[in-house]
Amino acid sequence: MDLTGKVAVVTGSGQGLGLAYASALSRAGARVVVNDINADAAEQAVKTIRDAGGQAVAEVAAVGSSETADALVARALDAFGRLDVMVTNAGLLRDRVLWNMTDKDFDAVVDVHLRGTFTCARAAVRHFRTVGEGGRLILAGSPAGQRGNFGQTNYSAAKAGIAAMARTWAMECAKARVTVNALIPNAATAMTRSIPFLAPYVDKLDRGEPIPSEIRRALSFGGPEDCAGLVVFLASDAASEVTGQCIGIGGARLSLWSHPAEIRTSFLDGGWDADAIAESWASGVGERMETYGIPVPALPDASQGAAR
Repeated sequence: MDLTGKVAVVTGSGQGLGLAYASALSRAGARVVVNDINADAAEQAVKTIRDAGGQAVAEVAAVGSSETADALVARALDAFGRLDVMVTNAGLLRDRVLWNMTDKDFDAVVDVHLRGTFTCARAAVRHFRTVGEGGRLILAGSPAGQRGNFGQTNYSAAKAGIAAMARTWAMECAKARVTVNALIPNAATAMTRSIPFLAPYVDKLDRGEPIPSEIRRALSFGGPEDCAGLVVFLASDAASEVTGQCIGIGGARLSLWSHPAEIRTSFLDGGWDADAIAESWASGVGERMETYGIPVPALPDASQGAAR
């Protein structure tokens, strides 16, 4: 996969998934703008990419505002003369159940994930439309945004909004030859360490031990590098016809998520009042209701047995 000549911005790329994306884009030949709120992390990421033979610069800023989004596009143009790919990866967690979640918890997550995706995508598309050469928007979604997750009202809502924006923007940006897709990654990071049943596998990677193959398949869970190939693919000419999709990646699994659709319908001349709905529900549209939450398969004890 050759991205020589292309320039990418990756938000939140000082560590974790963002750094894996930025490094993989660089290895494929792209020049990269690294973004992080932590200056030391951003500069270290740039050094890592440069030491591997790539070209990268840093833009230290908190994602969310229009000013940051405009600065990221300007940094790409100033440093490398163009912009081809915007990867909106920056994020944070403020997990609490609904009744304990504060306004600050909610607003902080929505501002970075949802508003930050919107402002960065808008700034990039304005540039793409001006230049007229097309472009790529690669938006970071989450399984929580597809199915919901306990304690993640703010995060799930933001990620569900990102999936909806990807579908909307795919329509709006098609004429400008800009593809828009949401990747749904699952990987060992500082964020997933906070999830109790995943923490042991994050610890395994930190100790240099591989994640067992059954976990890589059943949970679609591996290291950040396992997710980076999808970003490179979506940034490439090979994905020029792929748009409006939510694509899962992690561990040993690559998947395509379905879009919401009506699965059962019933009709009643004159319309449905509450009594008619109650009478028909169990044998009609409510005969088999949809599941919710991220399913967790039975897993082996992460603390026992040799890793495979």
